[in-house]
Amino acid sequence: MIQSDFRQHFQIAVSTNEKLSISKHAQLRMSQRNLEIAPKTWNKIADKVNEAKKMGVTEFLIIIDNEALIVSTKNNKVITVMDRDVATSQIFTNINGTIIGWTWNRKPGLWNDGSSR
Repeated sequence: MIQSDFRQHFQIAVSTNEKLSISKHAQLRMSQRNLEIAPKTWNKIADKVNEAKKMGVTEFLIIIDNEALIVSTKNNKVITVMDRDVATSQIFTNINGTIIGWTWNRKPGLWNDGSSR
């Protein structure tokens, strides 16, 4: 009985895929910095947020093609967004995870500048 209840709660917890939201601050930064993230990439980010949450990660850095995001799994929210040039000069604190997904926006065989080196 107890094992069955645990299994049921575990399955519900594992299958929960909460929607990712974007803070007003992150929206403002995206607008100011002319950053756009494709819907397919947002879906991948949401998947990674849920995966990180299951691993106990609470706040983490995601680095993708030209952007870097700080995301909280506590409330499934993107806290801030910056371009990679800005991110390279930053020191990130109070995070306990990092995801590098720089190929999520790239077309197969192409580099960020469009060349096929």
